Amino acid sequence: MLDVHRLRVFRSVVASGSVQAAAANLGYTPSAVSQHLTALQRETGLTLLARAGRGLRPTAAGHALAAEADRVLARVGAAESLIADLRTGRTGSLSIAYFASVGEAWMPLVVRRILTELPGVRIDLQLREHIPDSREERADVQVVVADPGFEPGTGFTAQHIVDDPYVAVLPAGHPLAGHDEVDLAELAEERWVDNDFARGWCRAKLLEACTAAGFSPAFRVEAHDYRTALAFVAAGIGLTVLPALGAAHLPDGVTPIRVVRPTPIRSIHVVVHDAVAHTPAVRTTITALREAADVMPRARSGTRG
Repeated sequence: MLDVHRLRVFRSVVASGSVQAAAANLGYTPSAVSQHLTALQRETGLTLLARAGRGLRPTAAGHALAAEADRVLARVGAAESLIADLRTGRTGSLSIAYFASVGEAWMPLVVRRILTELPGVRIDLQLREHIPDSREERADVQVVVADPGFEPGTGFTAQHIVDDPYVAVLPAGHPLAGHDEVDLAELAEERWVDNDFARGWCRAKLLEACTAAGFSPAFRVEAHDYRTALAFVAAGIGLTVLPALGAAHLPDGVTPIRVVRPTPIRSIHVVVHDAVAHTPAVRTTITALREAADVMPRARSGTRG
């Protein structure tokens, strides 16, 4: 195996052009530098340096090894930086995946908390609706919607954060707009605006509740996301039913109302990579997510605007 320390010495000689200059830069004696070079050439079985006047120049093999040494030393440096961060209670980077409504309602608060307490942490945010099949593609922390007790996979642990009940959002002039709550069945004959083009878990939960209430909603308009669907509602086109978190920021001219009998509910969990679960960055992230969930908007009546 190659000795990383000898690679550093070799790289210094290539950069400085002589044993004497490399020794001065490294704080070694010229004899020590020469010994490292001799040992490295013996280990590799290659002639890496040739005389050039009073100095040295790398051979073709030396050029190739020097380029590879740069990459190796950069990776070693990154690992050493990570080890130093871990020893002092920091992690060098943290990846967080989340779905859209969490991104708007929670992530600004979460990121501010992390950077306030751990300003040296680099945060990689990923908008993602589903958990990747590949372990290598998964984030350190991912906020997901799933059934209670779901299995997050080997090497990962899931923690329940909050249950998010659905609300109906109606145009301001709708006859039900002044109510505190509405039976889901009362919305059966209304014009519905779809809000989930992906036909994902959240939409499936809503359709299950509608089936339990004895009807299938007639979607007259299909929007790609909550924000667009709410804009259609504000325009008086119809109503939309979505999780309360998705109604955190409503446009003017709409009214949110609690949906009951039954109330569709989606469960929000955080999935954590076990290898980093103990780090301050992950612990801070989970605390911040729980605090954001504690102030999550609840369904309420009353017209916006």
